[in-house]
Parts: sequence; C-alpha cells; structure tokens
Amino acid sequence: MSYWLCITTEENWKVIKEKNIWGVQQRHKNTIAKVKPGDKCLIYVMSTKRDKDVIPPRIVAAYEVISEVFEDRSRIFKSPSGKSSEIYPYRIKLKPIKIFEKPLDFKSLIPELKFIKNKKRWTGHIQGKAMREIPKEDFKLILSKVE
Repeated sequence: MSYWLCITTEENWKVIKEKNIWGVQQRHKNTIAKVKPGDKCLIYVMSTKRDKDVIPPRIVAAYEVISEVFEDRSRIFKSPSGKSSEIYPYRIKLKPIKIFEKPLDFKSLIPELKFIKNKKRWTGHIQGKAMREIPKEDFKLILSKVE
C-alpha cells in the first residue's frame, strides 16, 4: 500500500469532494499510473487568495483509492488561470476516509514531516507536482492531528 499527497486548488477540491474522483493532467500520467486500489490519499489545497486575505496551504481530507487509473476527458476539473485548455484525463475513484471539519494548516506540520527534507525550502517538495508519494508515518501523523 502506498500513501499520496494530492495537490489541488480550492475549486478542484470542491469537485473531488462532490464526485469522489481525483484527476491529473497529461504530464502527470506516469505518477498516477503508480496508484493502486487500497492506496490512501491526503488532499492538499494550495494557498488561496480570497478578496484581500490569503488562506494558507492546508490538508482537508483523507481518501482511499477504490479504482484502477482510467481515462476520462470530460471537463469536470478547472484549469489554473491562463491554462484553460488543460484537462485532467487520468483519474481514480475515491472513497472518503475522513473529510476534516477544520482543515489542517500544512506549514505547522512541516517540522514533523519526514518527506520534507529541506524544511526552509519546503515548497520544492510540492511545486509542479500533482501528487507525490509520502511515507506511511507522515500519513498517520497527519491523521492523528485531526480533531
């Protein structure tokens, strides 16, 4: 069993929660191909600007993967601004383990996370990725912090 951090936007988090589906862009096909039913995923929502406020990056839910990877080109996910032609065709079906009532602030977790080797430049462990594998210890640590 593998554990994954799935990196998404506020808008696409709503799609994930509503449809129980995770999808990645074409360029991340090789990464999602490693995901198997039974794997666990944490949903990481990138920092978001709302009016003048900035909502920091946070972890909002844990899911179990319940399907093999499949291709679907229907437009359900929103592309980042300026990249309107992107589709997220490689997808997996998910089953919620826990939707967090109160999102976990990601930055406060960094000192304890094993997969983040460089604590000062932690964004390099996430930037440009749709998802990345994380150790079981990090998955359990994050779930242990949920109220």
